[in-house]
Amino acid sequence: MEKRLDVVVVGAGIAGLTAAALLAREGLTVELLEAHQQSGGCAGTFRRGPYTFDVGATQVAGLEPGGSHQRLLAHLGLPLPQATPLDPACVVDLADGLPPVRIWRDPARWKAEREQQFPGSGRFWQLCATLHSANWAFASRDPVLPPRSLWDLGQLLPALRPANLASGLLAAASVADLLTLTGCGGDPRLRRFLDLQLRLYSQEPAERTAALYGATVLAMGQAPLGLWHLQGSMQVLSQQLEQSLAAGGGQLRLRHRVGSLERSNEPGGGAGWRVRGERFERQAADVVLALPVQSLPDLLGKQLPAGYRQRLAQLPDPSGALVFYGAVERALLPANCHSHLQLDWADPGTLFVSVSHEGDGRAPAGLATVIASVFTPARPWFGLEATAYEQAKAEALAAIQRGLESLLGISPAQWRHAELATPRGFERWTGRPFGFVGGLGQHPSRFGPFGLASRTPLPSLWLCGDSIHPGEGTAAVGLSALMACRQLLAERGQSLNLSDLNT
Repeated sequence: MEKRLDVVVVGAGIAGLTAAALLAREGLTVELLEAHQQSGGCAGTFRRGPYTFDVGATQVAGLEPGGSHQRLLAHLGLPLPQATPLDPACVVDLADGLPPVRIWRDPARWKAEREQQFPGSGRFWQLCATLHSANWAFASRDPVLPPRSLWDLGQLLPALRPANLASGLLAAASVADLLTLTGCGGDPRLRRFLDLQLRLYSQEPAERTAALYGATVLAMGQAPLGLWHLQGSMQVLSQQLEQSLAAGGGQLRLRHRVGSLERSNEPGGGAGWRVRGERFERQAADVVLALPVQSLPDLLGKQLPAGYRQRLAQLPDPSGALVFYGAVERALLPANCHSHLQLDWADPGTLFVSVSHEGDGRAPAGLATVIASVFTPARPWFGLEATAYEQAKAEALAAIQRGLESLLGISPAQWRHAELATPRGFERWTGRPFGFVGGLGQHPSRFGPFGLASRTPLPSLWLCGDSIHPGEGTAAVGLSALMACRQLLAERGQSLNLSDLNT
């Protein structure tokens, strides 16, 4: 039997890498177990000949001063990755014959764009700005949400200010409710724009996205915040966190798929966990799971408390994704083609398109990679027999290419490379049940104080990732990892406070 570890972290996406690096830096013995052949998860990359494709995530938030990645990387002694701010953050084509909406980074320019595109919507955007200001200041104080212990409550209460208590009156409201409150609910074009943008970040349309969450994600593209395009690939962020883990003495074990977790009580060793895979076993005092919560029933079996199991069973399925990975001659792209685009498209659904920059390491000179993703229900893809599956996949590929021809003017014959990933492919790549992407959907009933906690009902078992507050995206899952690590360390009588180290 191997030496008992302090912590085993399961899942080497950005959340798991961040958690493992933070805990190793605090002197704990840490192993990070990853089923795949590389780290990164949905923020990883793969190669096809001369092309490098980002698997899922194609942009990063939180690199600005005071942003979550900036604070975490500074704490870990790592430089910021080389990145370019996106300006505009996205160009949204509502396919209604009117000019597309450009989400400019400069707040004044974005305000002018909004007034032109959505006349009379100023009250709505002003309310969102007020809520975002309170939310962002609150988040910078590293609260624990939702609290499940006196210690958690002790981290939450000092982070609250009068503005947060006031905005808390809207905790059960949706973004659509904000439209109604401000008298802007009668603009169908504004509503469609919000539905498309919010679906990207919350997996829900305006009527089902928590107002407090939506107000912040709608402001992420503007300075002093921003969305960023990484030089090289999304894998750069994972590689930095791997370096920090190794510097702290932690170990990353690839091709180590965890099959079960078992609560143990070793003689003379205290309570802890046995972490088992097909050809390995680890013992650890604590386990941090950076996996979708849908994985818990299979990993824990009968150990999972009945009430918790029932709550997990009642959660709606996250989305799956269809993702087109293509390469094309850059000269065939429209003049001044921006790097992130969104198209309201009927079949198979709204497209989110990412185009590589010249010289960013994703394609040879004169060529560009193009990634187009669309949400899809995940489970139906697993019920198809082989012939039906291949036919459905071919039809989806053709439909996405038609959308890209409408958006970019590129015909199917002009693609130098073209392939499609379905939820089946995402399940193989990430190990996520049914290839689910993103988190649980930021409905008011699942956001913030009403969501799942990083502190589970089982002692010494912690959660982080996109199922946990503050939600999906690399910046958010990094914060979820920080929250879980602070709780774990507090149980050991240790503390972790990024703000003290970065002031």
